[in-house]
Amino acid sequence: MVLGIGLALLLVSAVGIVGLRVLVSRYERSIAQERLLDEAARQRRTAVQGPLNYLLVGSDLRANNPSEGQRADTIVIAHIPAGLDQAYLISIPRDLRVPIAGHGTDKINAAFSYGRVPLLSATVTQLTGVNFDGAAIIDFSGFRRVVDLLGGVTMCVDTRTRSIHTGRLFTVGCQQMSGAVALDYARQRYDLPAGDFDRQRHHQQLLKAIMVKVSDRGLVTNPLKIDQLVRAVGASLTVDTNGVPVEDLVFALRGLGAGDLVGLQVPAHPEMIGGVSYALLDDPAPGLFAALSRAEVAGWATANPKWINKL
Repeated sequence: MVLGIGLALLLVSAVGIVGLRVLVSRYERSIAQERLLDEAARQRRTAVQGPLNYLLVGSDLRANNPSEGQRADTIVIAHIPAGLDQAYLISIPRDLRVPIAGHGTDKINAAFSYGRVPLLSATVTQLTGVNFDGAAIIDFSGFRRVVDLLGGVTMCVDTRTRSIHTGRLFTVGCQQMSGAVALDYARQRYDLPAGDFDRQRHHQQLLKAIMVKVSDRGLVTNPLKIDQLVRAVGASLTVDTNGVPVEDLVFALRGLGAGDLVGLQVPAHPEMIGGVSYALLDDPAPGLFAALSRAEVAGWATANPKWINKL
């Protein structure tokens, strides 16, 4: 849904240029819509009324080798408070050790392999106590095209690292990145001081960088580029809107911009158990989950600045 937030900003900015209803209709037709959430994880309402919680899953399906299957490379809870004027991106460590119904104890991203979004959403709800207003799966191969259509994004590299996938060297400093380069950078973790936790922060930074580019006036005044982007975003997403029309979501989220994103890390640390690397929750984590359930995330973040990611 975070890409959807960016698209909402784009569509509303384009009012009077190509027509909001035409764009929304085209976008709605281009997206694959499914009932992704497990019924036990679903919030029981059909109107856009904050606070809202969306489950965002980044799939690592390999376009050149689909037989390898899919894993949840990224798991994010997007929490939008009652005022619909801010979005907290809460990254769940993919190696977090949790009980998974019918499969014992395993890494949380294994739930996606076992039962796709229904089982993953049920597992996240069991972990956090939070029910969801919707969900989205992002296909990373389509994600690259979105970034390229935006003309690339600016990412600020804070640690020199070399890609284990391509051998590409990332040097410190802010730089313009194409879709392939940005995705390559955002997926690195082995050569970084905080490992997967740095990778989570880079994912959040990439989402903000996309929203920055979406708000660029050169884009919103280019009907052809908007049309291409709408179709590219649609091809990259499978969504569950919980029965809410896409048009309602667009209008509800129209006030959100890149500066309204706050990145949070779930308090956890890495630990080896039986020769396997896991992430285990730290003491502040239950407080974060309780704050999510009570829609008091802003207060928790203020009291726990250590877990705020710099975006």
